[in-house]
Amino acid sequence: MECVICKHGETRSGEVTVTLERNGVTLVIKHVPASVCTNCGEEYVDEETTTRLLASAEAAAGAGVQVHIREYMAA
Repeated sequence: MECVICKHGETRSGEVTVTLERNGVTLVIKHVPASVCTNCGEEYVDEETTTRLLASAEAAAGAGVQVHIREYMAA
């Protein structure tokens, strides 16, 4: 797909690190599958992956975690 941000690059499959922060909780998830622009590096994570990332963040917050770093685990 054409990059929505720079309008010059095409996206390619890759892996990224996602950092989520809310209410004093920081969750860092490495090796998240994403589409990455070959020109500007903008990262696009699909809806299913985003849903899983947000569920992980909610679980971490519910467990009282302040900072957590983990690997992405596909379903």
